[in-house]
Amino acid sequence: MTLSGIEERFSLITADKEIFINNFSEDVKIGLTSESKHLPFVYFYDHIGSQLFEKICELPEYYLTRTETDILETNAKDIVSQFSAETVLVELGSGSSTKTRILIETFLERQRLAHYTPIDVSHQMLEESSYSLLKEYPDLEINAIAARYNEGIDHLDIRKEQQNLITWLGSSIGNFEKSEVTALLQHIQDTMHPNDRFLVGIDLQKDKTIIENAYNDTQGITAEFNLNLLTHVNRELGGDFELENFAHKAIYNEEIGRIEMYLVSNIDQKVFISGLDLEVPFTTNETIHTEHSFKYSLGDINRLAEETGLYVEQQWFDDEQLFSLNLFAPAAD
Repeated sequence: MTLSGIEERFSLITADKEIFINNFSEDVKIGLTSESKHLPFVYFYDHIGSQLFEKICELPEYYLTRTETDILETNAKDIVSQFSAETVLVELGSGSSTKTRILIETFLERQRLAHYTPIDVSHQMLEESSYSLLKEYPDLEINAIAARYNEGIDHLDIRKEQQNLITWLGSSIGNFEKSEVTALLQHIQDTMHPNDRFLVGIDLQKDKTIIENAYNDTQGITAEFNLNLLTHVNRELGGDFELENFAHKAIYNEEIGRIEMYLVSNIDQKVFISGLDLEVPFTTNETIHTEHSFKYSLGDINRLAEETGLYVEQQWFDDEQLFSLNLFAPAAD
């Protein structure tokens, strides 16, 4: 019997708000009192930041979303055909779930009811995207988790009798240091059963001009997204950052193979964050490192899999090999 009522087909687990604020406070204090100032990229994704990122994904310069979508549209039937009926689709960092709709629709073509578990830090974005999907697909059931990746993984109900396809789209893997990626993938591998699979979007190494243009769009949406991190600090922690006193900067570091995003102080200034009882001095041109995104070679991807108890079962690419979708399977003991 098909479930029709939206409320009957939706559940949401929410991480403790107090824990989030405590983590946010600690991360901001550590980051802004360090010799080289930095803020974790995860705090980009408040509700406003999540909406801005959706706009970034539509920009002509931002090849990542366009190429990954093309790969999914071309290969969705091939991907889904490898899974049994009643497969549970899990997504890390789901956002608006735009690209995931391709997989959801393909699963619904071959099974009575599709089960989807999105994990995202933005509670509001999760609710909005989930209700949008449930209205569009009456044969969809969603069990959402509002949490950071590791917390969300710990809340997953991974059952041995079902097959699970865990997805991590959008090349968010590049935002983590290599040691962090290794730890996260090992955590995921530990939750997987032999028949489960892990589908990961990974951006590939390419000409630096293509990469830098993707993070320095002519409309200034990426700059707005970057600066919104300061607005998030102001709202949650009582900061008095003046956004006009900072500028967006994104450069490709060829030596280590990653794009790096910064906020640059335009003037000598002091910022007070009342929730931390902290005054932060800035000199002209001093930076806050807000994000980076590593670009991988195919050899890097294979080595990462080997280091984390996985192996690359299959890969898909766009015609120009700008981007890759990688299906990881647990390695045999």
